[in-house]
Amino acid sequence: MNKWLLVGWMTVLLLKGTVGLTQNVWDLRRCVDYAVTNNINVKQADIQAKIAALNVQRQKLQRWPSANFQSNAGEQFGRSIDPATNQFTNNQITFTQFSFSTSATLFNWFSGAYTIQAQELELKAQYATVEKWKNDISLNVAGAYLQVLLSREQIQIARVQLQQTREQLSNTKKLVDAGTLPELSAAELEAQLARDSSSYVNAETAYASNLLSLKIWMNYDPMEPLELLAPPVDQIPVENFADLQPVSVYNLALQNMPQQKVNQLRLQSLDRFRKAARSALYPTISAFGNLNSAYSSALEVLPKGAPVLTNVPIGLVTVDANTYTVVRPSLISTDFNKATFFRQLDFQFRQNLGLSLNVPIFNGGTAKTNWQRSKLNYQSQQLQVERDNLTLKQDITRAYNDATAAYQRYQASVKTVATAEYSFELTRKRYEAGLLRTIDLITNQNNLFRARLEQTANHFEYVFRMKVLEFYKGQGLKL
Repeated sequence: MNKWLLVGWMTVLLLKGTVGLTQNVWDLRRCVDYAVTNNINVKQADIQAKIAALNVQRQKLQRWPSANFQSNAGEQFGRSIDPATNQFTNNQITFTQFSFSTSATLFNWFSGAYTIQAQELELKAQYATVEKWKNDISLNVAGAYLQVLLSREQIQIARVQLQQTREQLSNTKKLVDAGTLPELSAAELEAQLARDSSSYVNAETAYASNLLSLKIWMNYDPMEPLELLAPPVDQIPVENFADLQPVSVYNLALQNMPQQKVNQLRLQSLDRFRKAARSALYPTISAFGNLNSAYSSALEVLPKGAPVLTNVPIGLVTVDANTYTVVRPSLISTDFNKATFFRQLDFQFRQNLGLSLNVPIFNGGTAKTNWQRSKLNYQSQQLQVERDNLTLKQDITRAYNDATAAYQRYQASVKTVATAEYSFELTRKRYEAGLLRTIDLITNQNNLFRARLEQTANHFEYVFRMKVLEFYKGQGLKL
């Protein structure tokens, strides 16, 4: 029973270790996702997109009527105007004023609508900018990832070369001890073993350097270990050249590449800004309304009840030595209330409502200059679109030519390795039979080593160039 329990626990620990190892191995997708999540440029672009979203929200809210409430209170000294009665006074006065105002634009030649459309297009452009940064980071990470895999393959080739040289040195020492080969043969192989050891160390150094570059692109802690999933390069799927012709790839890239989307969206946005600037040259019709009231300590009483028609003396007139009093009928209150705070607010409450017409005649050329600048911005963006599209076409054509050349070099290196392997096998057999010098064996071995390194490098370069074309086609990056 204890035996089977021990076996069970060992199985569980083995499975947990396997799962943990799998979780710590990073494939390309995981590296790209980590880089995109932690890249500062992507984060900044995302913040700019959020700012653009706020601009859209603000512009939409500006179409609603504005409303503002204002209140002030204080003391007046010396000769001044009573803010409640508008009469001059020398008394110290405590005053309070309240005001509520509102206004709304009724018609401005669609300037607000054009501005909202421009801001919405700019928001989409910012989102596309985020995708552009993600694509750029993805491509750089993929290139660094393949360089690490290439370095790992080169380490393996250098290790095999070093092991072969050790075995040859061991066999040669036996032959030297037996008197079949001169002692010089062992010395030459020892020198070759030193060179192969140096090549192996250089390969490991290149791997560490390329792995550090990948960590930098990922914004990954350089002190933390990073184990990569290494799919065999010959099992990485690539498309046929017939499906990656420059013309078809370019047409797809115009629709799929984020930079082209950014350019088109900003061109449309600047077109709307141009129309909004032109609308500012025409009159604007607005509506307004105000509510006001005030309190003053100088006002002690307020009229009470309905006023009574009363003859009020307004002066004296002398006719034939007789003086007469001139009166004017007026409505005068016969009763009064104490002017309390809330009674004054009610008594002095006033309102107004109206329309306003704003005709831009001369304002220092601001409106006209803004319109001309908006037209120039639109023309500049047109040139930017043309330049980026031309650059894209050049990059795709160059990528296709590079992929074609890399494929041809890879095919040539495959034949070179096959020939070098056959030549080395014949050389090794003749050397073991004592028919060749050690230097000839070393030369053939070095030729095979260089051929294998070149084949591996050409294979990885070919795969990367093909992945770049697939990237332009809008298929993303996959290994």
